[in-house]
Amino acid sequence: MSELGKLRAVIFDLDGTLVDSRRDIAEAANHALEKSGRARLSHAELESYVGDGAPLLLARAARLDVSDPRTAALVTDFLDYYAAHPVDHTEVMPGTLEALDALADLALGVCTNKPRITSVAVLEGLGLAARFHSVVAGDDLPERKPHPSMVQEAARKLGVSVSEVVMVGDGPQDIESGRAAGARTVGVRGGIQAIERLVAAGPDLLIDTLADLPAALVSLGSAR
Repeated sequence: MSELGKLRAVIFDLDGTLVDSRRDIAEAANHALEKSGRARLSHAELESYVGDGAPLLLARAARLDVSDPRTAALVTDFLDYYAAHPVDHTEVMPGTLEALDALADLALGVCTNKPRITSVAVLEGLGLAARFHSVVAGDDLPERKPHPSMVQEAARKLGVSVSEVVMVGDGPQDIESGRAAGARTVGVRGGIQAIERLVAAGPDLLIDTLADLPAALVSLGSAR
């Protein structure tokens, strides 16, 4: 794709961008809540807590501080269940496979606040793992998105400059981390994150599905 100019790599968020994992995340969270003697929450409420990593998800669900030892116990139960049930209900998002096929000549990575054990389980469970050259997960570094270090580390693993990267995601964390790292950014409508928060984050481009990504990258490459 010579039209891409200096763009050499694409880094994707996972949940809500590449895959629709909402139900499996909610089931794992409710398993942890029930095991601790707490009541189940609606899937809609739990989905609203997704995007900032498992500790914050469980802290919000249990009305605890993220540093509370009880939160750590909930996270352990959540991860144990989720790792055993990573793709019971999870599916690829619309346009994912088409985009990955079209962009196969670029360096492709995943940058997610999801813990590594469940990130890898989901990618492998859906047959997506081999399509990516690197995965930076939520427990790999001290900081999570929107901190820029995760995108920077993903670029390093892909062997490219951050200025040659496009960060793609459905949430403000993705756009803010990409911008802070020095990458271009593309927001994808229709994911887990509220569209209002995504728009407010100000991505360089907004697309409806990942099927629109190859054309969006040509546009970004031409703007360099």
